[in-house]
Amino acid sequence: MQYALAFVVPLVVSLLLVPPFVKLAIKFGFTDKPTERKIHDTPKPLTGGVVMFAAFAPAFASVAFFYDKRLFAVLAGCVMILGIGLVDDFYKTRGRDFKALPRFISHIAAAVLTFAVGIRFTGFFNPFSDLYVTFPIWLQFLMTALWIVGLVTVINFMDGLDGLAGGLSILSGATLFVVAIVKGQTESALIAAALVGAAAGFLRYNLPPSKLIMGDSGAYLLGYLLAVISLLGAFKQATLISVFIPVLAMGVPIFDNLLVTFRRIRAKKPVYEADTVEIPQLHYRLLKRGMKPTHAVAFILLLGACLNLTSIIILLISN
Repeated sequence: MQYALAFVVPLVVSLLLVPPFVKLAIKFGFTDKPTERKIHDTPKPLTGGVVMFAAFAPAFASVAFFYDKRLFAVLAGCVMILGIGLVDDFYKTRGRDFKALPRFISHIAAAVLTFAVGIRFTGFFNPFSDLYVTFPIWLQFLMTALWIVGLVTVINFMDGLDGLAGGLSILSGATLFVVAIVKGQTESALIAAALVGAAAGFLRYNLPPSKLIMGDSGAYLLGYLLAVISLLGAFKQATLISVFIPVLAMGVPIFDNLLVTFRRIRAKKPVYEADTVEIPQLHYRLLKRGMKPTHAVAFILLLGACLNLTSIIILLISN
């Protein structure tokens, strides 16, 4: 029952909040204007991230209060991530690009805050010796920060088509929920259920033709929360094999953006700048090959579902 409530309440709140926040965004001009790099040809309200946070935060705060007080620090990290994303989105409403450095500093700060309260990647069980290999603190921090900042970045890069980033996040969140249930990690399962519920309510209005988009604020928030959930659950006391479970759960954005990053570095192109022409993400490559946006989203989500199912199979084998 508590898992059902953790999912249903954020879902209903998200569904109820979208219409008024769409009207507010239109009223105050908080919309993403069409450009040559955008797929949409009409202004899109940028309030999806605020809606998801408002729907998710009460459930998250309840889990923090009853299960793990450290999560209040994570809630502060959510506010930090959401805030810098809203600043980024505000610049877009004015047809300008926000500098990458302040965004990067904010993401690192959220990672430092998360690490400081003990939510981190500490090591893994060695299957050959059955002993837990604990990494030195500097390596724990490096891997935790890379995981958090990396997921925030790759989820944002995948937010190029209606329903794509939200759909992938729901798939990943659902897989992390299954992982937490199998491992008996109640708090991680509740957070994952709440995230999926809030994202599903948003996705109802983000499917083509979308009424609003999540903006950078929403993409940053989803990436950060998926990273935290996996650190609390899938990565906790992981074996050498089960370490790959969360990586596969977020496999599509991770592997695609690693490929794009490698190609851009080799071509001496900027890594953090949006590029829909020369070395773009997977969804833009599919569009260039003549695929319709809805078909491209369906194909990528199907690919994501396959990777998520693979991660669950690995979980069942390794557990």
